Amino acid sequence: MTRVLHVLGAMNQGGAETWLMHILRAIDRRRFDLQFLTHTDRPAFYDPEIRALGSKIHFCGRPGRPHEYALGFLRLLRREGPFDVVHSHVHHYSGFVLRIADRAGVPMRIAHSHNDTSGDDIWAGIARAAYLRLMKHWIRRYSTRGLAASHPAAAALFGRDWKAHPKWSVFYCAIDLAPFETEVSRAQVRAELGIPDDAFVIGHVGRFDAVKNHSFLIDVLAESVKRHPNTMALMVGKGPLRAEIEKKAQALGLDGKIRFLEGRTDIARLLKGAMDAYVFPSIYEGLPLALLEAQAAGLPCLISDTISADTDVAPSLVRRLGLDEGASGWAQAVSGLREASPTLSPDGGLKVMRGSSFDIRSSIRAIERLYQTGGT
Repeated sequence: MTRVLHVLGAMNQGGAETWLMHILRAIDRRRFDLQFLTHTDRPAFYDPEIRALGSKIHFCGRPGRPHEYALGFLRLLRREGPFDVVHSHVHHYSGFVLRIADRAGVPMRIAHSHNDTSGDDIWAGIARAAYLRLMKHWIRRYSTRGLAASHPAAAALFGRDWKAHPKWSVFYCAIDLAPFETEVSRAQVRAELGIPDDAFVIGHVGRFDAVKNHSFLIDVLAESVKRHPNTMALMVGKGPLRAEIEKKAQALGLDGKIRFLEGRTDIARLLKGAMDAYVFPSIYEGLPLALLEAQAAGLPCLISDTISADTDVAPSLVRRLGLDEGASGWAQAVSGLREASPTLSPDGGLKVMRGSSFDIRSSIRAIERLYQTGGT
């Protein structure tokens, strides 16, 4: 049996975490033992399901206390090991994680970049910049493989010349397409959410963090409502900024125009049954799985031009726009989406996705090859 330890912040409903849950559910657990080391001892969304599937969740200390963390991690590797693979998803901190794994004799050590943080990294102060240099040095030294969710995410962690080194490669995360094959009653979904049949609903799925740019999305909704009063928004997610976003919506008189949901497991049903368009104004991303799901649902997508073109699986569904166009420019683009003729059949996005690398079945085959042979 191949034993793999994944290292993450917490197993909540983020893109990397959701992808790993797809893997855990479908991989042959007689051949692969996937375990998780998280950087929190607080309960997370996926924890109960992980344990129900027979996997383990570990906590060895907080990263902010590196000496304590290192000792706890070494004890964990010795107590629970031996592990064949340590697969780290904590971006720059992966340098420290893989240094410890190397010291413990773990043969395969993978650094996985899920985000393009280059925009933030260039503004790092002296201390932060020194930390980033050290972590990148350790990643180069102690990793046996480096994976990235997109080309920009690879450059952010492995350097602009990453393509010249065979150790680094793009490894797309993928989604489970089975839920998108189920017929959905639009009338029933909207009735459950209190959304009128004639409303034009712009949707968004994502954690309420600054990078997702929810505040700008609220401004876009306000401008869209001025143009078309039947415009509404459905925002799905949790996060530290949610209360602030709800307060802003109320201040702008939009609370009746937005439905906030969290902790949902029926994302495909919401995309297909409640939304008319998907609006995603992120400041930066790696490869957002929620955008792949929107395309699988056949939704026209308006996204920021900072997002990697790797996500354009069904290009006819995707329109890019600069954030410098402002809320008014984005609202005008939303109007264009509601007036445009469909570019694909209702299940066209799903068909395109089925033939791509973003089908979870392809992802599982690739991850199995990686863990067993070191190759993709």
